[in-house]
Amino acid sequence: MPTAIESPNDPRVADYQGLRDRPEAEGFFIAETELVVTRLLQSPFQVRSFLLTPKGYDKLYDQLATVDAPVYVADQALVEQIVGFDLHRGVLASVARRPPPELAELLDGAQRLLVIEGSNDLENLGAVIRSARGLGFDAIVLAPTCADPFSRRSVRVSMGEIFRLPVVRARTWPAPLDLLHECGFETWALTPSPSATNLFTMPRPQKLALVAGAEGPGLTDATLRHCRHRVRIPMHHGVDSLNLGHAIAIAMAVASPSV
Repeated sequence: MPTAIESPNDPRVADYQGLRDRPEAEGFFIAETELVVTRLLQSPFQVRSFLLTPKGYDKLYDQLATVDAPVYVADQALVEQIVGFDLHRGVLASVARRPPPELAELLDGAQRLLVIEGSNDLENLGAVIRSARGLGFDAIVLAPTCADPFSRRSVRVSMGEIFRLPVVRARTWPAPLDLLHECGFETWALTPSPSATNLFTMPRPQKLALVAGAEGPGLTDATLRHCRHRVRIPMHHGVDSLNLGHAIAIAMAVASPSV
């Protein structure tokens, strides 16, 4: 049976209090929306608790019966008071973080990797994770300068695909690119530079890592020097570049193992 919450200061819902302005927690993250939480429940991640409106509880009723975690229910206005913003869909879960995988563990069976440096746009990260999963990439490698991919907005925009796609956060940079080369990966650095090779003319190697930088500054010089090739998406009508998520999705589609 669910537990009714009647105060925004109830310690049982401390994981959800003040989400708008609160930094991400080390031991857990927040998943929201019915679709994301449904995919969460199909994954190896462990749920700490749920916070739901009555409508949200009704939507997940059958699935909740199989989960051993506290279920807290509060009316819409109270949930919004707890989290600190308008929550239209009424479904939240607090999820224990899992130990991140090591890069070396993933390289044996992998053929397509996405490597990102310096991106702190949470929605871009979420969109890229969803695209990587859909376009057949095996894992994502993040430089230490990237934002937390398990931030609430990133998890939401990924549509829960982050629960199924390994994400590695490198401790040093750009040394992991050398490990990729040692394991037989070609590295393509995405750059708008006119001197870079047209992406669409590149022969696709068996093992490939696409490397992309933050929107605006792009890849650092050190990372560019570590990559084997520099590639660009041809642009028209004087447009200099694309949104990071769109550019990476195009590059992954070109490099996808299914093409």
